[in-house]
Amino acid sequence: MNISQAVNMTLDPLLRKLAAINQALSAISAETCTAAGCNQAVSKPGHKLCYEHWKANNAQPLSAPKPKPQQSSSPSLLSATSISDKLEISKHKVNPILAELGLVNKERNGWVATKRGIGFGAVQKTYPQDNTPYVLWPESIMTNEVFLATIESLKGDNSESKTEVNTKLGFREKFRASAQHRTTDGHFVRSKAEVLIDNWLYMAELVHAYERRLPIEEEAYCDFYIPGGKVYIEYWGYENNPEYVSRKKVKQELYQKYELNLIELTDEHIKNLDDYLPRMLLKFGVIVN
Repeated sequence: MNISQAVNMTLDPLLRKLAAINQALSAISAETCTAAGCNQAVSKPGHKLCYEHWKANNAQPLSAPKPKPQQSSSPSLLSATSISDKLEISKHKVNPILAELGLVNKERNGWVATKRGIGFGAVQKTYPQDNTPYVLWPESIMTNEVFLATIESLKGDNSESKTEVNTKLGFREKFRASAQHRTTDGHFVRSKAEVLIDNWLYMAELVHAYERRLPIEEEAYCDFYIPGGKVYIEYWGYENNPEYVSRKKVKQELYQKYELNLIELTDEHIKNLDDYLPRMLLKFGVIVN
């Protein structure tokens, strides 16, 4: 075998492969894409589309964009500090005021909303660092008449003028006008029985207020108030007055409606305050030495 024959034997298989490739390419070029207006060759023999149209038809649909989280439509809540800034009072006074109104209680070095506070819209929270409880309030607290009236009283902005008192001339004002009995601590009260009650509280070293407005929407006043236990004392002393008896019933219903701590005194109790009042106060956590 000469060199020429050997070369031909080596090239022959390669030539046959190239011929096959050319034949395949010719077949492909003879088949054009069936997409309208497209003259490109199909991607593979037997296919009807060129590569571009095949790719477009087999592309995965794009997933729908995820909706953006909607901002909460719930009203913003206020902390005690925010309330103090808005009312221009010390932040250390806000929670004690709310406590005096029966909206919060001090627990675990923090503040816990009462049942009545939750009714006002209070939201209980806890600091994660030390589990200290605190309370947030809806913005409606800033327009609550009872809360604002208490703030004004602490600022000394709610003094009644003589003109205002004279124009009312209501039942309460008529009885207030009769408050001419002076007690040991300087209060002027309406009767000798109220003198005895006030003096008893003073000698027992119990901080108390006289003619304190109840922390409710309705306008009503208690005879005595002891902030240490949020206790209200009423002396029913005009049982022979039909108008007084009617108002007494209304007040008793208010105390029950708002679940306020109430001690009711009559002339029988006045005769023995030393035995009766300590027992009744103890029920509300007020200890008399």
